[in-house]
Amino acid sequence: MQVVWFKRDLRITDHAPLRAAALAGPVLALYVYEDALLGAPDADARHLGFLNEALDELDAALADIGLRLLRLRGALPGVFDALHRGQRIAGLWSHEETGNASSFARDRAVAAWCRAQGVPWREFPNGAVVRRLRDRDEWSAHWMTVMRPAPAGPPPRITPARLAGMMCVAPPDAAAIGLASRDIDGRQRAGRARALNELDQFLDERVLRYRRGMSSPLSAGDDCSRLSPHLALGIVSLREVVHAVWRARSSWLARAHVPQAAAALAGLKSFESRLHWHCHFMQKLESEPEIEFHPVNRLYEGLREADFSAARHAAWCRGETGYPFIDACMRSLAATGWINFRMRAMLIAFSSYQLWNHWREPALHLARLFTDYEPGIHYPQVQMQSGVTGINTLRIYNPVKQQIDQDPKGIFVRRWLPELARVPIELLAEPWRMTPDEQMRAGCVIGRDYPAPVVEHLAAARAARDAVWSVRRLPEAGAEARRVFVQHGSRNPDREGVRRRRKAKADDGGQMGFGF
Repeated sequence: MQVVWFKRDLRITDHAPLRAAALAGPVLALYVYEDALLGAPDADARHLGFLNEALDELDAALADIGLRLLRLRGALPGVFDALHRGQRIAGLWSHEETGNASSFARDRAVAAWCRAQGVPWREFPNGAVVRRLRDRDEWSAHWMTVMRPAPAGPPPRITPARLAGMMCVAPPDAAAIGLASRDIDGRQRAGRARALNELDQFLDERVLRYRRGMSSPLSAGDDCSRLSPHLALGIVSLREVVHAVWRARSSWLARAHVPQAAAALAGLKSFESRLHWHCHFMQKLESEPEIEFHPVNRLYEGLREADFSAARHAAWCRGETGYPFIDACMRSLAATGWINFRMRAMLIAFSSYQLWNHWREPALHLARLFTDYEPGIHYPQVQMQSGVTGINTLRIYNPVKQQIDQDPKGIFVRRWLPELARVPIELLAEPWRMTPDEQMRAGCVIGRDYPAPVVEHLAAARAARDAVWSVRRLPEAGAEARRVFVQHGSRNPDREGVRRRRKAKADDGGQMGFGF
């Protein structure tokens, strides 16, 4: 039998391994709940809830073409070994995966098992990410080459493999696998129908407001595509989204005389640039898996580790730093599983600069909160926002200014910090400036009802900038930065590539990796 191993590619449309396996013989569609991944430090109940919904819809889609999804639980390659003993696996088929260290170790173990058993394992590229990439020259052109072919539709009816003695396991929940967290009501729901509906609504309506609305947490939830969790599990393929964008662009170009056309085309251009960056950041982790644990620029090893403050980190995790915009963003993210990119960047930058905490534990905390957690994007982005790449501009966000700019009427902050509901708007970004009488009138005593700032943000930011720049001024910093750029930097000699990079940097303060 031919085993199609579904991982983070939970669809039947534009699924090359499924189509190829069907040509080789009867097919078993398999998903394995892996204990090592379910219990990993970046795992959360919200991920499992979203996954189970996606698997239910995948099972229904497979039924339409003659298959059912066999769900098993255990360790790999042990599950494959049990299958192989019961009925010989003639071939294993899957997409390549750019995941965390646990999935990387599992893939190596599966590859060794396949070699030992003589089972051919055929992996297909995932998007434009290249396994064993030699260099980044012409990578942008490669992205276009991969995306240009039209997405393949669902395969025709497939002959199922007959498998006796194997029963699907019940979808596990958080308590069953020992997760301390619980699923949340406020997260997005999974499923291909929902993903396609989000895509259609975005391209028909929200794209008109996309560039204007993406920066503020007030508007981003309604104006962004909200496709990132669906892309993270492969419920839709990146190529499907790219082609939908191209179709929408052609449609708007044909209606260039319509008043909304300029806004739509500008939004589509910005969104497409983010689809390019999606694979660009995943390629970084694929090329250097150690980015999950160590700074890509070796000179920053040890920069913050010894100064880590568990108390400051805990306050940041709880949304109790004393900076209302930071705390509102963290509490919103904890309750909904999503927040826009600028706020994600602000959260990790505040932890890294003002709180001066090493990025590894904050990265794990955010990974658990993001319903759309994508390791290949997450860790390179966290390092970039923490200032440890040596090749990116340092972006230190002023939390007071960000609140004034992005939430000028205090609507978002008051929604998530009800203890500040009666604080005057002119003091809402800096409630510690209230006099004792003002605190009493507002019903918000600093230090009792709402915490005092954990640090003085301006002084902390200056000290952090000086510390990071002291590394950049080292004699060996230039050579190390060049090494990082050669391995990971985006470069494309064509004018369109240069224009697109400049455009992406101009939009929303930096390269867009997630939360779009």
